[in-house]
Amino acid sequence: MADSGVLPLYLQICELLIRDIAAGRLMDGEKLPPEREMATDLGIAVGTLRAALRELTSRGMLVRVQGSGNYIRAKSDPESVYALFRLERVSGGGLPTAQVLSVDRRPKDPALPDFGNHAEGHRIRRLRFLSRQMAAVEEIWLDAGYIDRLEIGDLSESLYLFYRQRLNLWIARAEDQIGQGALPGWAPPAFPHVPGTPLPLITRISWAQDGARAEASWTWFDPDTTRYIARLK
Repeated sequence: MADSGVLPLYLQICELLIRDIAAGRLMDGEKLPPEREMATDLGIAVGTLRAALRELTSRGMLVRVQGSGNYIRAKSDPESVYALFRLERVSGGGLPTAQVLSVDRRPKDPALPDFGNHAEGHRIRRLRFLSRQMAAVEEIWLDAGYIDRLEIGDLSESLYLFYRQRLNLWIARAEDQIGQGALPGWAPPAFPHVPGTPLPLITRISWAQDGARAEASWTWFDPDTTRYIARLK
């Protein structure tokens, strides 16, 4: 993926901490380790960590007490780039990243759920990671009415962030159906299962802010390392 599409490092750390809070790995009221110790554990500069903590504070998820330290403030609806991303490591959390394998404009696959008004869609195939561990392969279809052409270098780590920033398209809600499906033949050889292996399959329909069905997708994930999580509050 083009470097321009990667979230800044401080935002990656912020999103990682948000997912750890959501997973219960960081609890409400918990005091974080000293900043230098935490930065060393994460392998980042103290300045980068402080930028991430400022971002968390601005989102109301961290209280910084002068002379005492930084304390988690859990929220039921955290503002996150990955708010609708439901895959986590078996141990919980994990920073989502993506490697785009291909982007094509083509007639929609008839096996997809019905979405959009255009006969064609942009088919995006990606390999997904959780904190650098291979987790899933996904095939996402965006209705071609939203943009005429897409290139790999256009896309960011979060497609929904790209949709908002570049297409003025907000994914307001999504519906997931969980089943089982054979890993497709286009899955890269590095994926820990061979094509044809039955894997958990997520079929998603996503709605735009105007109520239109904007996107459909399939995600096959590795059940040995990855879980689908839906938290009800």
